[in-house]
Amino acid sequence: MIHAGRRAMTGDGTTAVIGTDGLDALIRILAARGRTVIGPTVREGAIVLAEIAGGDELPHGWGVELEAGQYRLRTRPDGAVFAHSAGPQSWKTFLHPQRERQWTADRQADGALAVTEDEPPPTSYAFLGVRPCDLRAIAVQDRVLAGGPHVDSRYRARRERAFLVAAECTEPGATCFCTSMGAGPAADRGYDLALTEVVGDGDHRFWVRAGSDDGASVLAELPRRPADEGTESAARESVAAADRMGRSMPPVDLQLLMRDTLHAERWNDVASRCLTCGNCTMVCPTCFCTTAEDVTDLSGDHAERWRRWESCFDLEFSHLPGGPVRGSGRSRYRQWATHKLGTWYDQFGSSGCVGCGRCIVWCPVGIDITEEAHALNAERAAGTPAGEAPS
Repeated sequence: MIHAGRRAMTGDGTTAVIGTDGLDALIRILAARGRTVIGPTVREGAIVLAEIAGGDELPHGWGVELEAGQYRLRTRPDGAVFAHSAGPQSWKTFLHPQRERQWTADRQADGALAVTEDEPPPTSYAFLGVRPCDLRAIAVQDRVLAGGPHVDSRYRARRERAFLVAAECTEPGATCFCTSMGAGPAADRGYDLALTEVVGDGDHRFWVRAGSDDGASVLAELPRRPADEGTESAARESVAAADRMGRSMPPVDLQLLMRDTLHAERWNDVASRCLTCGNCTMVCPTCFCTTAEDVTDLSGDHAERWRRWESCFDLEFSHLPGGPVRGSGRSRYRQWATHKLGTWYDQFGSSGCVGCGRCIVWCPVGIDITEEAHALNAERAAGTPAGEAPS
């Protein structure tokens, strides 16, 4: 269990109100405690996650316009800091890096091999602006990488040191569907501090709640004022308004839907559009598959093993001596979707999807997983027997 004993408080713990200057103070306090602060910032036409040193690096006055296969920045007149939807990165970029060296091997003068395991320096991250859907995604990866019998020690070490500052959603994007997956727009657990932005009446402020003892300790150092009923009410109303999502999943048991439509004609339709590029798996905040990559120098005396992200859309992902298990784009897309929405429950007790919509936005041909789920549900309702291929 990550942060056992540290996250003893509930989301109804210490509360206060801070202004925009409080964000800058928050970053400075976390850095002074030895943490590397990662937050949203504008770079190269997108809101990305990167190390930040001050509140002025946050995306004040920037929003995003999202659609299937489309992403663009837009300016906002209200100066809101967190009124944007999820960008191309998720926090797994830092907790479960895309590429990481595992060990090196060197041939000694006597011909023996000396193998040295890499020990990456411990990093204490502070993540600022974690969306509720991403909080849920981190919890999913906790179960996969730190909660089973085969613990990823590097993930666990980074995760145990991480300080999470959630930013509740007050304006969903057109591709968001977190309410369908029970993952937002409110942050209910898993954070050290939670912020809800309130803009209006000439008072740009944030309702702050501590969700852990560490969070309460940091909150006590911030320039703040007592939480007032007006700010709390405005914050809750803003989050409630964000329940109006741009997308939704069909209101059915998705695990059963995936099981009942394995031979649906719809898989052929989506396969005709899918490029099997793997973008959806790269931007997904819960996908965790990796592969090993061995490299040597030209002399053959030095070798390294690297671990890097892998995608189930890669033809070699399921390669056996007789060839790939899933040779068609149809089978690979179906594997991804049925695992994400269905068989993940069998492995980990929850869905592997948190409704962030990244896979929709960053698909180069605009494939929409919610559209595919609705189409599968419609085909099932039309009468194709479970497990039987249509004529």
